[in-house]
Amino acid sequence: MRAIWKGAVSFGLVSIAVKLYSATEEKDIRFHQVHRTDGGRIKYQRTCSVDGAVVSYDDIAKGYDIGGGEMVILTDDDFADLPLSTSRAIDVLEFVPAEQIDPILFAKSYYLEPEGQAAKPYVLLRDALRDADRVAIVKIAIRQREQLASLRVRDDVLVLNTMMWPDEVRAPEFGFLDDDIETRPAELAMASSLIDSMAGTFKPEDFTDDYRAALQEVIDAKVEGREVVQPEETEEAAPAAIDLMAALKASVERARQARGEDPPSGTRDAPPPAKKASAAAPSAARKKAAPAAEATTNTTTAAKSTTAAAKKTTAKKTAAKKTTAKKTTPAAKAAKKSA
Repeated sequence: MRAIWKGAVSFGLVSIAVKLYSATEEKDIRFHQVHRTDGGRIKYQRTCSVDGAVVSYDDIAKGYDIGGGEMVILTDDDFADLPLSTSRAIDVLEFVPAEQIDPILFAKSYYLEPEGQAAKPYVLLRDALRDADRVAIVKIAIRQREQLASLRVRDDVLVLNTMMWPDEVRAPEFGFLDDDIETRPAELAMASSLIDSMAGTFKPEDFTDDYRAALQEVIDAKVEGREVVQPEETEEAAPAAIDLMAALKASVERARQARGEDPPSGTRDAPPPAKKASAAAPSAARKKAAPAAEATTNTTTAAKSTTAAAKKTTAKKTAAKKTTAKKTTPAAKAAKKSA
């Protein structure tokens, strides 16, 4: 690695000489603009928009547009008079808990290496930060710009993270924030279940840039003069679901299957629930069942009528017998006895 900055960390009355190194590097595949027919590099000339003349670096200055077609021109001498343009100090302002810093403020990371005889105070500051479980808030001037930054410990090395100024963070202004949107407890519980089913331990090495790998394969194939093997198509994202609960349940089930977990007890091999008939249009089954139901009703009614008639006839016969018995006279009884 090549140091991009040299200076000192001012820690109270202690000064620690350090070198600054970029802690990260982008792995994007970069291309040059070339002529399609012969592969020649495309070059650009710096020309003046007023007279069209080609301008050299020595004649280029920085201009600030103040509007109305007016421009304020600043030269190198103007920047040389600024107090921080040549500053080589990292001033520690305060020590704060790491959780108080919003990650949205972080911009770029740098490693700090002690220079010369500064190893001992460097290690002292490192161990003190680790024991206090805090990070240092500092100011640093890089490339003629003052920046806010934090100083923390990672892998026994001091890491400087440049930060955005508070007025550089945009406030979210979206219409839905003014809407009164409520979530049902059942939906929240299902979403929590989905989060639990997808919980894991973050391991950066488990994630790869698939697009960059596929693009590198195309380049290698071009160099070697072979055909490019098309990568397998990834599964397309499911369309937005109207039923939120159904989507959450399906997501939980998919996450469990991905982890190789068994479905919850009582759900394995369970028959699907019967679908409710639509209220908008009556089904054909109900129409067919109506005549049968009417026939059954008529048969039942006829049977009830027959039973009632039979009961009435029996009652009449019984009454007739009683009437006959009552009408028999004493003379008739005596004649029966004499006989």
